[in-house]
Amino acid sequence: MERTGPTVRFSGLLAAATAAVLAAGALVATAPAAGAADVDLARNGGFESGLDGWSCTAASGAAVSTPVHGGTKALKATPAGSDNAKCSQTITVKPNSSYTLSAWVQGSYVYLGASGTGTTDVSTWTQSSGAWKQLTTTFRTGPSTTSVSVYTHGWYGTPAHYVDDLTLVGPGGDPVVIPAVPAGLKTTAITSSSVALSWNAVSGASGYNVYRGGTKVATATGPSATVTGLTPSTAYSFQVSATNAAGESAKSAAVTATTTAGGGGGGDTKLPARALVGYLHSSFANGSGYTRMADVPDSWDVINLAFGEPTSVTSGDIRFSLCPVAECPNVESEAEFKAAIKAKQAAGKKVLISIGGQNGQVQLASTAARDAFVTSVSKIIDTYGLDGLDIDFEGHSLSLNTGDTDFRSPTSPVIVNLISAVKSLKAKYGSDFVLTMAPETFFVQLGYQFYGSGPWGGQDPRAGAYLPVIHALRDDLTLLHVQDYNSGPIMGLDNQYHTMGGADFHIAMTDMLLAGFPVAGDTTKVFPGLRPDQVAIGLPASTQAGNGHTTPAEVNKALNCLIKKTDCGSYQTRGTWSDLRGLMTWSINWDRFNNGEFSRNFDAYFGN
Repeated sequence: MERTGPTVRFSGLLAAATAAVLAAGALVATAPAAGAADVDLARNGGFESGLDGWSCTAASGAAVSTPVHGGTKALKATPAGSDNAKCSQTITVKPNSSYTLSAWVQGSYVYLGASGTGTTDVSTWTQSSGAWKQLTTTFRTGPSTTSVSVYTHGWYGTPAHYVDDLTLVGPGGDPVVIPAVPAGLKTTAITSSSVALSWNAVSGASGYNVYRGGTKVATATGPSATVTGLTPSTAYSFQVSATNAAGESAKSAAVTATTTAGGGGGGDTKLPARALVGYLHSSFANGSGYTRMADVPDSWDVINLAFGEPTSVTSGDIRFSLCPVAECPNVESEAEFKAAIKAKQAAGKKVLISIGGQNGQVQLASTAARDAFVTSVSKIIDTYGLDGLDIDFEGHSLSLNTGDTDFRSPTSPVIVNLISAVKSLKAKYGSDFVLTMAPETFFVQLGYQFYGSGPWGGQDPRAGAYLPVIHALRDDLTLLHVQDYNSGPIMGLDNQYHTMGGADFHIAMTDMLLAGFPVAGDTTKVFPGLRPDQVAIGLPASTQAGNGHTTPAEVNKALNCLIKKTDCGSYQTRGTWSDLRGLMTWSINWDRFNNGEFSRNFDAYFGN
């Protein structure tokens, strides 16, 4: 969270990855000649039959009669917002075989590629607009690959581009048959509300269905899934089947699991079913102006006081005080502030101290710092009669030491000591203690691709560093509201990059938290999904509040998709998350500055 204007925190890790992708492209003049047994496998590659056989994101694609490279039609695709105008087709292929993918394109930053090859996925692109240019790339399928996805797309913010005469030349694939029954189903993690499962991958399967007590409760594209929304101390039976274009296999042998007793979680904190969370600039002023506690509108269910900050980065000694009069002329007195907190609590609101923020780097690198953190945070909570704690560690507060590669058993002192400190606070204040977290996407969802410095070193050690904290405290966690802003593009469970600012980003990022995901792609280390009532979506309240502002219409689309599974666009969620808790924003002050647009939209959507 920021004291001042928006700042983009886009790590060199992602920037380097993007540069590598761009550098990998190559413009090839002509395609290699097809072998004697090779055929063109692309369906309607000239778009003569419109979009038959093609799937295009949103409303980005259409068949047009001019310009064309050959025949009478070509594809016109127009990027818009966070939609890069991707059109794709799944094609049956043979394992261990070579293929040549080619297309004629017109426009700047037009991409052609293939994914799901089973070896190295490929792409190529053209930078310059003007005359038609041919893009060509080749790949070899893996030993169990029976289908690939070929695609074209543009780039964000660029004009419309055109594609024509797309071909995929190689040996035709065998007829698709129903896959075998999955074997090796087992549990990999169990909490009070979730069970993580894994099984052996099935050759020829394009997806899997997960059943609980004979009812389908989840789908997965890989050999792992997490079933959420379970009841503590309850036995469940699970099975899994494999699917592809030909149909669904029989269900596997069942595995049983009993959820743990749990530690209170968010169920005892008496939050409303739909909660609106906001940060209140209490210790500083900025362009949004100072808002007195008594003047916070009733829409806000959880009010996070920003910020408690350490006396030094490594001291663990957290201090909080109201904004100085010189900086905030309308600041209330301490007595008025405390009285207003009590009034909010009497009205059913929760008031928390938020630790960290953009400037408050906190590194609990020693047990002394851990103990100072517990003591000083307890003093703030007791002094102001607060309901709990919000952890908003940013920057270099959390990172993973080299060799700390398993989020389930962290060894880095700053991680271990933070977990220990929060558990101590939870034990001290009991089940009514409200615990929330507001990490950035870099520290959570990026963990799907990268975790710490990686198996060979060289990665940013902060990547995914919140995951062990969230996992260890999941039974004590009331709300996780990741900041879906000030973020670079992040890969979702569909293995596509998603960009902030539109519904798609919030859908993909939130679905990851609820469905769970393998950390750094390791299916033996699956981060189990959280309960929907433990998750809220974090957004900036206005364009002034942070990069990645999302309009009310796009916010509502995201809520429709996640809660009702409508308005989903190109990303399909792994479940219908009807119990999603709500929204968080930075900040209450910026929302008031923007005439309450964010909170009014929340109230209107949920009928408050």
